[in-house]
Amino acid sequence: MASIGGIAAVGNLWLTKCSSSKQCIFLATLKPRNPSSSHTGISIRDNPNYYSVLERRISSKIIGHRNLGARNSVQLDAVYITSEDEDEMGEGFFEAIEELERMAREPSDVLEEMNEKLSARELQLVLVYFAQEGRDSWCALEVFEWLKKENRVDKETMELMVSIMCTWVKKLIEGKNEVEDVVDLLVDMDCVGLKTSFSMVEKVISLYWEAGERDGTVLFVKEVLRRGLSMRLDGDEGKKGGPAGYLAWKMMEEGKYRDAAKLVIHLKECGLKPDVYSYLIAMTAVVKELNEFAKSLRKLKSFTKANLVAHLDPESLHLVQDYQNDLLSDGLHLSNCILQEWGPQFHGVVHERLLAMYICAGRGSEAERQLWEMKLVGKEADADLYDIVLAICASQGETGSIGRLMARVDCVGALRRKKTLSWLLRGYVKGGHFKKAAETVVKMLDLGFFPELLDRVAVMQGLSRRIQLQGNVDTYLTLCKRLSDAGLIGPALVYVHMRKHKLWVIKML
Repeated sequence: MASIGGIAAVGNLWLTKCSSSKQCIFLATLKPRNPSSSHTGISIRDNPNYYSVLERRISSKIIGHRNLGARNSVQLDAVYITSEDEDEMGEGFFEAIEELERMAREPSDVLEEMNEKLSARELQLVLVYFAQEGRDSWCALEVFEWLKKENRVDKETMELMVSIMCTWVKKLIEGKNEVEDVVDLLVDMDCVGLKTSFSMVEKVISLYWEAGERDGTVLFVKEVLRRGLSMRLDGDEGKKGGPAGYLAWKMMEEGKYRDAAKLVIHLKECGLKPDVYSYLIAMTAVVKELNEFAKSLRKLKSFTKANLVAHLDPESLHLVQDYQNDLLSDGLHLSNCILQEWGPQFHGVVHERLLAMYICAGRGSEAERQLWEMKLVGKEADADLYDIVLAICASQGETGSIGRLMARVDCVGALRRKKTLSWLLRGYVKGGHFKKAAETVVKMLDLGFFPELLDRVAVMQGLSRRIQLQGNVDTYLTLCKRLSDAGLIGPALVYVHMRKHKLWVIKML
């Protein structure tokens, strides 16, 4: 027998006159499911005749179906169901429709009276009938509520009703209805006991988003938060970020990281209460925006070195700094909201995101502080993060931070120690602190570690370009000798030209 689940995606529905008191024709053209749908297990296809209105009044069908003599047939694409199911569309079905349309009694009373006359299939078809455009949708909800009360809702019926609800929501959105109407429909869905295997709030947000209704999406999220319906409609969905967090993720998927962070801040300023995970998602958006901004600056710097673009003027540099400061300010605002309104169980993840923010922004001392804050709340940062922060501090010449971060080197293994010293060396090179870099190379050699070739070359070149500065000659000669003793370079020829005496002093190391 064909599954009634297929009716959840009917494109056209006609109920025509049948041949005898027990036989009729029910034709349903099934639309294929959309495999690309990622939000629900129910596929909704656009069709102007979706749940089309019956051509005749049901009362005329009840009279007419007794006068003809034809064989029962149900067509679902290439699947045909014949006389085996001839009793599924009996008189009870038509009588139930007629009684429900009269609205003389409560739907539950009608269904209770005809309970024995209606099969599970016929009850599903009653739902389909009243779900059609032009029919009383309230009656469909009443029918479903009665089915829930009588424990007659199986998986197929639930999927059918979910599909009907999704269709109603989609039509409201496409029809530019008020956001309040959409939320009211979700409340009605909850009241009749309709439970989905997915987040209905997230589904509605996706429908708004896919329809290009960006402002409508924000208004919908505001209305859900204002009524406090997120947990009621979706159950334990808070850990996903709730409606605000889900919309923020939708924005982030399109690369609108700043908008995602501003959304949560805006909701907070409107007096609404996004959940804690929405704030964490917004902080993640700030980190991503800072990271993308840093990438753009590095690319611009490479173009400048290649003389492809001019150097930034002071005003442009000021704008760059202001934008980065604004991003950091947004991140701090979000973190303060979490630290003030939620318990200490979230402090670790907050400091972790603040650490990522300051690393992306190249703020060494602030990043180091977050490392110790994480340690104080019992969340140990990865060793690589310590090394990255150390390199940033080295590039900026933060002597105090470097000393504190290097204090842990004596407590780690040889491999980790070499890696940490390599990060320190590269930080000094990036910041142009070549004397400190040379001292780090010597220290590594003393410990039996050989710096990478590119690191050694960078230090040697940096010192040679600055050899005329006071103290650099001795540093350069000492480094050459140590590298030669370690067999890392060949004999070095050092020469000095004394112009006053027109004298060249040459020495081989």
